[in-house]
Amino acid sequence: MNTSRFTGQLARFRDHLAIERNLSPHTVSSYLRDCRKFARWCQSRNLEQLENIDSQHVRQCLASLHRQGLNGRSLQRWLSAMRTFMNFCLRNGWIRCNPVPGIQAPKAPRKLPNTLDVDQASQFVSIEGDTWLLVRDRAMLELLYSSGLRLSELAGLNLGDLDLADRSVTVTGKGRKTRMVPVGQQAVDALQIWLHRRRELAGSHEKAVFVSTRGGRLSRRAIQSRLSHHSLSQGMPEPVHPHMLRHSFASHMLESSGDLRAVQELLGHANLSTTQIYTHLDFQHLARVYDLAHPRAKKSSPNDVVATGKKARTTPGGSK
Repeated sequence: MNTSRFTGQLARFRDHLAIERNLSPHTVSSYLRDCRKFARWCQSRNLEQLENIDSQHVRQCLASLHRQGLNGRSLQRWLSAMRTFMNFCLRNGWIRCNPVPGIQAPKAPRKLPNTLDVDQASQFVSIEGDTWLLVRDRAMLELLYSSGLRLSELAGLNLGDLDLADRSVTVTGKGRKTRMVPVGQQAVDALQIWLHRRRELAGSHEKAVFVSTRGGRLSRRAIQSRLSHHSLSQGMPEPVHPHMLRHSFASHMLESSGDLRAVQELLGHANLSTTQIYTHLDFQHLARVYDLAHPRAKKSSPNDVVATGKKARTTPGGSK
């Protein structure tokens, strides 16, 4: 595969992406950048015929990129671009089969969500003030943290979904699935105060629990804006968004109960694997507590031996 021939094929591929598929210039540029990495790798190994490229060559290039420092997410994107390009080559008769399917990139480490600790969460939701705006926001924040709601679930909440006597709320989550979630007493108290003040703004026809100054349903963007405002006013170390309160709810529930299935039901996750990310958060907390509290958690240094005058204990076999 000589460079000029591959360059021509990439030019045809670029036109296909930009004109036929109408992809954005940024996306087209990303595809071409990833494909050129493979072109340079092939050129360095004198691979002259495109039809002679097989899955082993793709795997070797993948390994080379990994050694160069590309992370799992970038390698997955590279494979996706290569798969799309090779399918294009196949349709044009330049190759007999696509060598990319079946090849997997190393898994990208799953990024753990940011959470607040218990004290930070309590500080954040404890808004003081008796104006209708602060009363509404306190009810929103208490409910978000009390029941682990998604932003869309909070914004879509109607009066008929609340059962404060039973301390529960029915929410509609992803896939239009409904679930009933308990509501903590402090959130119930805040909601009762808000519902009384809500009459000042909302007409009898309005079903939304949380309304704006105009009396209509509060939008998701407006809710996010209010959380950003209170992040500053409450002196939080970073902006708090609705999902951070949901993550905090899940982490604190799992930390206290250890019941992964129950947390899954409360969050409305279809798959337990989605909820299992919070077990990592829980372990991180336990590891920190262990490191701080356990007398044997830290490795002893040579200075410790000198200070105590004791040698490391050995087993009868002589190993430490």
